[in-house]
Amino acid sequence: MKVVVITGAGGVLCSTLAEALAKEGHKIAVLDLKLDAANAVAEKIKSDGGTALALSADVLDKESLEAAQQTIHKELGKCDILINGAGGNHPLATTSHTHLSESDLTNKTEGLKTFFDLDLKGVQFVFNLNFLGTLLPTQVFANDMMGRKGCSVLNISSMNAFTPLTKIPAYSGAKAAVSNFTQWLSVYLSKMGIRVNALAPGFFLTEQNRTLLTNPDGSLTQRGETIINRTPLERFGKPEDLIGTTLWLCGDGAEFVTGVVVPIDGGFNAYSGV
Repeated sequence: MKVVVITGAGGVLCSTLAEALAKEGHKIAVLDLKLDAANAVAEKIKSDGGTALALSADVLDKESLEAAQQTIHKELGKCDILINGAGGNHPLATTSHTHLSESDLTNKTEGLKTFFDLDLKGVQFVFNLNFLGTLLPTQVFANDMMGRKGCSVLNISSMNAFTPLTKIPAYSGAKAAVSNFTQWLSVYLSKMGIRVNALAPGFFLTEQNRTLLTNPDGSLTQRGETIINRTPLERFGKPEDLIGTTLWLCGDGAEFVTGVVVPIDGGFNAYSGV
């Protein structure tokens, strides 16, 4: 039985991972900026016979993370496995079109955003949330792992880290940074016996991207159709699709696996389009 700390655990993807790890007998610290969301996940785990602790924590505030750590120490013990699940995009860091056209430069339509109109605060928010929101929790909770066996860090990268998607330059760049950081940290912590890996999910329907990929009637948007047409398995990912790889990377069967970023994308990255 290990203590697993998961940030962003109130969300669809990480709540699924929290429940799956709890079913393996691990004690789960459910961290989320929204305490209500964390509580809902923890209560579900406990109702299923597992052990969970819900805490509000801001992944961009080290003091907030350290306060959560102290409570986890008292209630569950030291962190064995850290899953850095907090992340996301922001509309202010997203272009309106996939390509810049000459007409965009003179188009005065309200809300139209070219690369030149991207809001600095929006870009900073996205980069900070995804990259610093991975680095800071690791500084806090990987410190628990020193001198102990079977400990690891699992980051959440993205297919954007391999090839950037159109319209979301800040998110793509931030996830590329997460992948690079995963490799760097795996080398840095290797002599301490701590493994560091990452998942790179493809297209999973979440509340953040649902309106971009599907219409209100459930049909695909143009962007959604483009994605499915370039995905050999011809569907979006389901949260459960992340479980197998997570259990492997966090388990004893992956003792010689570190510094890898595993695509879970239905073949999207393997397909050239022709």
